[in-house]
Amino acid sequence: MGHVAVVTDSTASLPAGLIEAAGIVVVPLDVVVDGVPHREGLDITTAQIVSALRSGAVVRTAHPGPEAFARAYARVAARGATEIVSIHLSGELSGTVTSAEIAAQSAAVPVHVVDSRTVGMALGFAALRAAGTRSLDGAAVARAAQDRAARTTVRFAVDTLEYLRAGGRLGPLAATLGTVLGLRPVLSVRDGRLDVVEKVRTSARARERVIELARVDTARRGRVEMAVHHLGEPDAAAVVADRLRAACAGQLTAVHVAEISAVVGAHAGPGLLAVVVADA
Repeated sequence: MGHVAVVTDSTASLPAGLIEAAGIVVVPLDVVVDGVPHREGLDITTAQIVSALRSGAVVRTAHPGPEAFARAYARVAARGATEIVSIHLSGELSGTVTSAEIAAQSAAVPVHVVDSRTVGMALGFAALRAAGTRSLDGAAVARAAQDRAARTTVRFAVDTLEYLRAGGRLGPLAATLGTVLGLRPVLSVRDGRLDVVEKVRTSARARERVIELARVDTARRGRVEMAVHHLGEPDAAAVVADRLRAACAGQLTAVHVAEISAVVGAHAGPGLLAVVVADA
């Protein structure tokens, strides 16, 4: 029986305990603060990103080059992997998956690269499904990851659209509406891109709609697993998680409270709240 290794990237926002338990290899993206590059999860924390954003520092992000994936693939092959499934954030949002595809071409073992078409724990849940099915062949593991990603929803609210607009992740019209009219959108990832689900008047109402839509989404499914993402607000996220546990108790297998990755946080800005719903 061959050994399938699972690789993802740091935007999956997986808690460290889940990464270790599942044996997933994580390739970090870069966060550049005032021109100084840092690898997220290694030499910069999400708390430092929040501080930098609030201080007015210039924060940019960069995807890993093919060489970063080549090194990761070489490491797992050296440990005995005979195939690799490499699952990454949407190619519509980042060049990360392209770097993985380039590195896969010269890897020592077959690499199945999966564009999850999503981000955050929606990507993380796909990687976890891959890790849980690694007794299958690599192609089947890749299909399992892709299927779970396609069946996972992520909705989020932000306090301001300025960071998304500045990073080019949200169209200028939507950003202008939010600024001029005082509207706050509930956002999602659809077809690999950020999409406005609906607009409400206040940030507080946008957060409530994120929670309400998670309940509605859950009611349409069987058993589900959730994640609540935050950016520097663990206590508020824990309250949301408790509310979801109470509201969806009959269907919910687990709720993970997970700080969003520094890279995603750099684009979303302080005040982010996201709820991810995945088939269990």
